[in-house]
Order: sequence, then structure tokens, then C-alpha cells
Amino acid sequence: MFKKILIANRGEIACRVIKTARKMGIQTVAVYSDADRNALHVQMADEAVHIGPPPANQSYIVIDKIMDAIRKTGAEAVHPGYGFLSERMDFAAALEAEGVVFVGPPSPAIEAMGDKITSKKIAQEAGVSTVPGYMGLIADAEEAVKISDQIGYPVMIKASAGGGGKGMRIAWNAQEAREGFEMSQNEARNSFGDDRIFIEKFVTQPRHIEIQVLADKHGNCVYLHERECSIQRRNQKVIEEAPSPFLDEATRKAMGEQACALAKAVGYTSAGTVEFIVDGQRNFYFLEMNTRLQVEHPVTELITGIDLVEMMIRVANGEPLPFKQEDLKINGWAMESRLYAEDPYRNFLPSIGRLTRYRPPVEGETSRGGIVRNDTGVYEGGEISMYYDPMIAKLCTWAPTRGAAIEEMRLALDTFEVEGIGHNLPFVAAVMDHPKFVAGDMTTAFIAEEYPEGFQGATLPESHLRKVAAAAAAMNRVAEIRRTRISGTMDNHQRRVGDDWVVSLGGENLAVKIAADRDGSTVTFEDGATHRVTSDWTPGSHLASTTVDGEPVVMKVSEIPMGFRLRLRGADLKVHVRTPRAAELAKLMPEKLPPDTSRFLLCPMPGLVVKISVAEGDEVQEGQALATVEAMKMENILRAEKKAVVKKINAAPGASLKVDDVIMEFE
Repeated sequence: MFKKILIANRGEIACRVIKTARKMGIQTVAVYSDADRNALHVQMADEAVHIGPPPANQSYIVIDKIMDAIRKTGAEAVHPGYGFLSERMDFAAALEAEGVVFVGPPSPAIEAMGDKITSKKIAQEAGVSTVPGYMGLIADAEEAVKISDQIGYPVMIKASAGGGGKGMRIAWNAQEAREGFEMSQNEARNSFGDDRIFIEKFVTQPRHIEIQVLADKHGNCVYLHERECSIQRRNQKVIEEAPSPFLDEATRKAMGEQACALAKAVGYTSAGTVEFIVDGQRNFYFLEMNTRLQVEHPVTELITGIDLVEMMIRVANGEPLPFKQEDLKINGWAMESRLYAEDPYRNFLPSIGRLTRYRPPVEGETSRGGIVRNDTGVYEGGEISMYYDPMIAKLCTWAPTRGAAIEEMRLALDTFEVEGIGHNLPFVAAVMDHPKFVAGDMTTAFIAEEYPEGFQGATLPESHLRKVAAAAAAMNRVAEIRRTRISGTMDNHQRRVGDDWVVSLGGENLAVKIAADRDGSTVTFEDGATHRVTSDWTPGSHLASTTVDGEPVVMKVSEIPMGFRLRLRGADLKVHVRTPRAAELAKLMPEKLPPDTSRFLLCPMPGLVVKISVAEGDEVQEGQALATVEAMKMENILRAEKKAVVKKINAAPGASLKVDDVIMEFE
């Protein structure tokens, strides 16, 4: 077995590989850019080598710098993680020439499957059904429009060397095809150093289901069942689960066997994923093969009990797979929620900054018999950089059934504390409660269809709001008792805390009466309904783990005047708890209106201005492109919300902007 492995990556996947290597008794080497000098993967590794400036194309994807790090440390093998150099044939070839083992497939397999155009041709030759499209190289935007017109809209524009949602656009007309080609090409060039683009028919109402394969150097190949990855935003997966709630056993077997046949056809070894689009009749079409470890591999590990990173290392070491296809059963159900540094209240635009609070839920077995796992690459006090992918953690849960796995995820998300940056925890929490998701009725268009106006927070049902109100009333009583205590006085000198209160939330004022005892509180509403509340919350705590009528209600807590800001299940609630008299007076207070910013184009995220598309004095129309801002390797076009005249432009290409910096003003 190898004595030392270098991880040619960063963030959570580097930390993930280090954990398994440590378990196997293998020393690890981390590489890092200037921006990652204090990163978690650097702290965890046995050694660390600096490889350059923050931009990936000056550090993490510069093969010569990785090779220098290998020579300096004497690493015998390299695990590439995902992204960066993981699917670069020339990197695998460079390692082979150096006599260093690549923990992944041989370079010809990467070349064959890592290129989406070539892989589709091979899949067709192997008898795998594929999506209609144009497999040749496309010279420019005008040719892209011509090809898209011939295929028929909608079309998917893709970077041939792409992955992780980068360099991908859906075009519904010629204008979008032209813009999409240019943006995909730019993203592909910046992310992968390869700007080749191809176009295929976009299958409507699709489900994204992928098969995990594992092959050794002795001719053995198995599939570890499937993952459902249909909850996507901008072609980037957000929630994954294993198995799929949609497949039947016959379709699962057929997809698995095709995936293994394709892997064998190209001499594939190591862990890889064959991705399919599946329509409503369970017809499936080959999409692409990822010749690397997938981001969502933990859900497969949770339902099979197999450490995929360990298997990759053992296969690279020449060992045969220790199991056969018939040994691989599906045990229970697993969910994964990707935690992104993206603000869901600003159309999921990237967010950067310091993690002032980062407290994941406790990992391991839960009191309900489930499992919580959190793969992460950050820590409290660390910085989220603008240079890399916005994903900062993958929260996973397992339980015997799908419903129980969802419930474990709900509680884990409500327990997860993240402050200092915008993040998508409220959004994934809301999805966990969405009736369509709970029913397993979703396609890759789920987010676009169910949240067409973006995400503005979840609306809790009345029954849940009542539980929150009861919990808030009980918490307020604890806070009031704390406030009435005066150091050095006896209990009988304290001001008595009243029993009658008015809880205001969700536009309602609910009169309640609290009866407390040693074990908790009974909260009675005006209509006679009662709720029994127990809680471990103490004033100043950021998390309240309560039970209401025996059911867990977990909330993130911030104290506000006469109440709390409570966050749970994707909802962000200001809950006021007042005396009846104070509640009467509160009704007379005027509502403060937000400032009018309609005459300004504000930068919605920290980023770099790539392009200004208008000039001062121009009349712009609704929907017209005004500027392009790049952040976290993604380009974002900012468009006019209404007809206007540009009065002043305050930013030029190359400018680095903060959130709400004024890009331009309108008359």
C-alpha cells in the first residue's frame, strides 16, 4: 500500500480524502494557493505545499506546480478529488510518465469519457441510447445559432470539458443560443482551460439519475445502484438522494448493466459515474460519464456501507474488488443537501466573507436511529473566497425509509448554524417540506417551476406556526425570569412574571396563557387549544431544541426587542411576545418602508465586472443586458427591470465590487 498520497484539490473533498487516507494509515500531502493558506485541508494534512496565487488557473490547475509538489514531498500517488485536474488526461499522463500512481482511471479512459463529444460517440457505438445533438466542434456563436435552429429549441449548450454545472446554458431561442454560447465558452476557458462547446436537444420533464460504477484492474466492474439528482439550479445539483424514488428494479438493473458495459468498453478502472436523463416513462438516455469521484458520493456510501475513496485507493494499488454485484444491496435511504455560499434571497448569487459562526449538527447516530454526516472544508472564523466553487459543506442523512431520511434532514438543517455569509440553508430546508419533493414527484425543472419568482422564504402551515408561537411564549417566560433577577436579592423580592401574553407572528396576534411547572410549560390559546412545551433553551443561546406536544421543533434564535428572530424549516420569522397592553400599543406603530433603489443598478454580489453592455445616454428596454459580473467562476448578466435612460456609469470592466455597490444610475 502507498505510504504517502498527495491530494490535488482543496476544500471539502480534500478533507474527505484525507480522512480515509488517515484511516488506512497513509500520510497525506495538501496543496494550497495564497487564498487557502489557512484552509482546513491544509491543517488536516501531514504536509502542505504552496502552489501559487488564488486563481485556479495560476495554482490548482497548473500541472507543473502539482508535479513540483509531488517531487518535493515524495508522494507515491495522487488523488485528484473532483473538478480541477480530476478529468484532465494530460495530468494523468504526466503522472504516469513520472512513475506516480493516479488514483483514478487510466489516461485513455479519461480522454475517451472525459470529453463529452467523444464519450457520446463511444456510447452510441456501444449501443447506449443517447440524446440527439450535434457532436462536432462549433466555431462561433453564429454557427451555434444555426445548429440550435436545426436541432430545435430548447437546446443545451455545454462545454466539452465541463463539469459541476460550469459552462452549461439552456437556450429557448436564437438570442439565448448566441449569448449562451459565448458565456459557456468563457466559463469553460476560465474553469477548464478548454473552450470547446457542443449542443444537444434539451429533454423536457427530465429526471437526472446517475449510476455509480466501480471497476478494478482485473476485469471486474460493478454498479453501486443509483442516485437521484433532479433538484438542480442552473444545472448545479442542490439535493441528491439514493436510491431514486422513481426507478423500479428492472430499470435500475438495465441502467446499471449499461453503465458497466460502457465502463468496460473504454477499459475504465476506479470509481466513476454514468449519468442519464430519464423521462416520465422511465426511458433513459446517456448524458455523460464523469471519470472521477462525484460530489454526491456520500449518499451511495450510506446505502451500501462502502467507502468509495478507500476503494479508489485500493484499486489504484492493484487490488481486486472484494465484492461481486450480487453482494451490493440497498440498505435504507440517504439524502444530501449541498450547503452553498449563495444568498437565496438575492436569486442565489454568490456570497463571500468570514464565517462568524459555523456549527454543523453533531455527526453520527441520532436518537431516532438515523445517521447524520457532514463533509466540509471550512471552519468557524474561516474565509469564503470569491475564487472557488461556492459549496462549503455537504450535509447527509440516512434512515431506514425515505420519509425518515427526510425528517432527519429537516432536523439537521434546522440545527446547522451558519452566520456571516449568505447561504442556501433556508432554501434546502424549504425543499424538504415541499409536497412534490416529499412525494418524489420532481424533474430537473423543479426549482424553476416551483420557485419561478425566486426564493423569498418558506411559509409555514398554520399548525406549525402555532407550535412556534407556543415555543416562543415558553422561551420568553424563561427570558423574562432572567431579566427580573437582581444579583443579591431573594426570590420573593423578584417581580412576578405574568401568565398572559400576546404572540405576534405571520401577521397574527395570538393571545396565550402560560402555566409552567418543573418539567415545562403548557401554553393555552384563546380558542382553548393547548400545547405542551419542553426546552433546553437559555437566554443568549443561538439554538433552541424544543419539543412541542412530543414532536421536535428546532430553531435558530436571535433576540430582538420584545421577542425573537426564529429560523426553521426555511422560514425566517420575527416573533414578538408582548404583554396585552404592549401588544395594543404596538398596533399603533407606523411601518418602516425600505428605501427606493429603482433608479440604480446595484451589484447583487461581490464580484468582478466583466463587461458593461451600455453607454451613458442609452435608452434601455426591459430585459436588456446592462452588465456582466463574474463571481465564483460563474458569469451573471444583470438586466434592466424596466425601460429607462442610463444617466451615469460608475464601474468599468475589471472593477472589483461589493454587494450593493452602484454600477450605474438611471434618469
